[in-house]
Amino acid sequence: MAKAKVMILMGSDSDLPVMEKVAEVLKEFDVPYEMHISSAHRLPDRTAELARSARDRGIEVIIAGAGMAAHLAGVVAAHTTLPVIGVPLKSGALNGVDALYSTVQMPPGIPVATVAIDGAKNAAYLACSILSIKYPEIAGHLEAFRAKTRERLIKVSEEIKKNHP
Repeated sequence: MAKAKVMILMGSDSDLPVMEKVAEVLKEFDVPYEMHISSAHRLPDRTAELARSARDRGIEVIIAGAGMAAHLAGVVAAHTTLPVIGVPLKSGALNGVDALYSTVQMPPGIPVATVAIDGAKNAAYLACSILSIKYPEIAGHLEAFRAKTRERLIKVSEEIKKNHP
């Protein structure tokens, strides 16, 4: 799986601290990715071309993060039939609520799966879930991750019970 399977897009370099969390999860699950800055408003032609050419480059899922007007995921979805996951980013006067609404309120036929404000990690987990349909090794990583999470929570719960009988 050396070729990138996930494309991570963001509208600005100021989005990088949140969107790097996508890359962290994908690395942990051995999912190859590519990352680009491409604003729906400031680089519309580049954004459209990245979306249109994604399938031919081997991309299978696109994760797009943007704040404020947050049209990036929708513009990308308009130019591809690949699954697009939108990450609304916390910014501006409305602290990401505007980005959430802009990302989740798509017209019929142009869907964008949307995670929580700054929910980059969940976007990566969702991308891995989508890819796990085709790649059993990614399914194995997801199953191991969830088992590890369950075990950790049980241990924490037992510690809490000791301190709060």
